[in-house]
Amino acid sequence: MTLAFKKKEEKDEMQAEIFETRRAMSEELDKVLYEPFPVLDKGFVRVIDYMGNDAAVTQSARVSYGKGTKILSQDQGLINYLMRHRHTTPFEMCEIKFHVKLPIFIARQWIRHRTANVNEYSARYSILSKEFYIPEPEKLAVQSTTNKQGRGETLNAKDSARVLEILRGDSERCYDHYQEMLNEDENEEILDPTRSGLTRELARMNLTMNYYTEWYWKVDLHNLFHFLSLRADSHAQYEIQAYANTMLELVKKWVPLSYEAFVKYRQNAMHLSQPAAEIVKKLVKGQKIASNEKGMAAREWREFLEQLNLKEEDVLL
Repeated sequence: MTLAFKKKEEKDEMQAEIFETRRAMSEELDKVLYEPFPVLDKGFVRVIDYMGNDAAVTQSARVSYGKGTKILSQDQGLINYLMRHRHTTPFEMCEIKFHVKLPIFIARQWIRHRTANVNEYSARYSILSKEFYIPEPEKLAVQSTTNKQGRGETLNAKDSARVLEILRGDSERCYDHYQEMLNEDENEEILDPTRSGLTRELARMNLTMNYYTEWYWKVDLHNLFHFLSLRADSHAQYEIQAYANTMLELVKKWVPLSYEAFVKYRQNAMHLSQPAAEIVKKLVKGQKIASNEKGMAAREWREFLEQLNLKEEDVLL
C-alpha cells in the first residue's frame, strides 16, 4: 500500500483529530490540512504540517517576543519591505511539510532544489502501484526552435494520437514485465509459486519515468518562495508548474501577507540588468539609443523587449 490515501475515511480521521496548542496557527490552512488537492491526472499535493505564520516573519524581523504588532498594515508594510529588499532570514522562520504524489520525471527535476528535506517512497522496500502519467493531447508539443528546454507548437491530431498510444503501451508493458520479474502483484501476492522473483531494488529499473512516486517535502518559506518563483513561472515545464501553482494557493491560505508580498515583488515584478536599467532611464527621459549601445547579447535583448512589451523602434534611434 502506498502513502496515498486509498480511502476517504483515512483522510477524515486525520482531520478529525484536534490538538490544543499555544503555537502560532493559520486558520485558513488548518481548514484544508491533510486535504489532497489533485494535480495532473493522478497526482496531488497536501499539507501535512506547518510551523509559523505571517506573525512569525514579523516577530523574527523585530526580534521581539510573542505576537507581532496588532496593526495589520504595519505587519504588511514590514513584510513588503523584507521582500522588496531581499531580507530572507525572517521568512526562514516558517516551515511547511507537503505530501506530494508526482511522476518520477518531475521528481527528478524537482529534486534539484536542494534546500528542502525529502523522504521519498521506497521502491526497494515496497511495490510501486500501476499508476502512470499520460498528458492531455493539448499538452503534447514539438521541440521549441528558440528554447532547448521548452515546447513549441502543439502536435497535430494524428501525431498526438500516436504518441499517446506509445506512452500507454510502453507504460502497460513495462509494468507487466515489472510484475513478472518481481513475481508479485501490487498486494505482494506471489504470481507463480514455482519460480523465484527478482529483488525489488532491481526490478524497479524497468519502469518508465512517467510512473508516479510520492514524497514528503519539508521546506522553509524563503526557499519555498524561491522554488515557486522558478516553477510557478510561465516558462517552467507545464507539469511542475501545475504542482507549483497548487502549492502557491496553499501558501496564500497559510501566510496571506507574505504571499501578497511575494506576488507583488517577486512573481510579477521586473528585474533589470544594469544595461537594461540604463536604457529604461533614457526612455523615461524621452531619449533613444544607438544599436551599438545596447550592451546586451541578442537573447538578453529579446527578453528585455518582451519584458517591457517594447519593439526595437521604440528604443533604437
